Amino acid sequence: RKEQELDSKDAIILHQFSRPTNGVPSLSPFCLKMETYLRMADLPYQNYFDGKLSPQGKMPWIEYNHKKVSGTEFIIDFLEEKLGVNLNKHLGPHERAVSRAVTKMVEEHFYWTLAYCQWVENLHETQKMVSLFGPFSDLLKWILCHLTKGIVKREMYGHGIGRFSEEEMYTLMEKDMRTLAGLLGDKKYIMGPTVSTVDATVFGHLAQAMWTLPGTRPERLIKGELINLAMYCERIRRKFWPEWHHDDDNTLYESEESSEASKTYSPLQDFSFYSRTETFDEEGNSISQTPDTDYTGHSLFDSDVDMDDYRDHEQCK
Repeated sequence: RKEQELDSKDAIILHQFSRPTNGVPSLSPFCLKMETYLRMADLPYQNYFDGKLSPQGKMPWIEYNHKKVSGTEFIIDFLEEKLGVNLNKHLGPHERAVSRAVTKMVEEHFYWTLAYCQWVENLHETQKMVSLFGPFSDLLKWILCHLTKGIVKREMYGHGIGRFSEEEMYTLMEKDMRTLAGLLGDKKYIMGPTVSTVDATVFGHLAQAMWTLPGTRPERLIKGELINLAMYCERIRRKFWPEWHHDDDNTLYESEESSEASKTYSPLQDFSFYSRTETFDEEGNSISQTPDTDYTGHSLFDSDVDMDDYRDHEQCK
């Protein structure tokens, strides 16, 4: 296919994998992290779903003023230097150190257990979400997913975490999720009342457990015992992803009693350029704010939403 010529002069071009079919922006925690960061920093950008990896073999990567940068950490450093944005300017030295430690735990440890759940144990469900069109798309999806499964298992073995049993890997995953839940507590965001870079990282990974792993142990954990993580994911989704519609926007998480037949997904809209300060509804009309209240009238952006109210509401349903 002849490649489209891109002009990245004074424009952020974000290269990432295609949108999945279940309404979630990405099956890649790092792609979702990067796009969420751009929205948190309110930086207009253009998506390019070419599937082409960076020269370093990375995804996502960006182009800006004809400069190519890959690796989410280096991309964020580059944007901070070139555009003067800094989501961590309110953090002190100790908080910055904690933020980096949490980021590395999530990206270098928790990520691998998620990858195992997505591409090994739950491969059949993940394959349904992969977006490929055209002749032989089902066969190509099967080939792509099984190739990915092999790559993930090989890289997990090289990392070391893949040498443990499945039960041991899930034990490690649960410890990471409990650590995040304990760190978050009843705060609005990981480091307090104001969003920071670590929130893009944590959300990009927890969103996979929340919305792409139906029936799995991480999904049951985040929507059950660790409900503050589910509230956290919903808070960020509603604030920074106004066009990401969920089946039931009146609750923090989907009821386990809801039938499979009732789960319908609308494709996530893609715009040439996106800026959080000017978003659009389903008809393309400009809107000034996003839905931010639940059925009780509480703001989902607040950290003091009473979780007992939600449990009572779910029981009534």
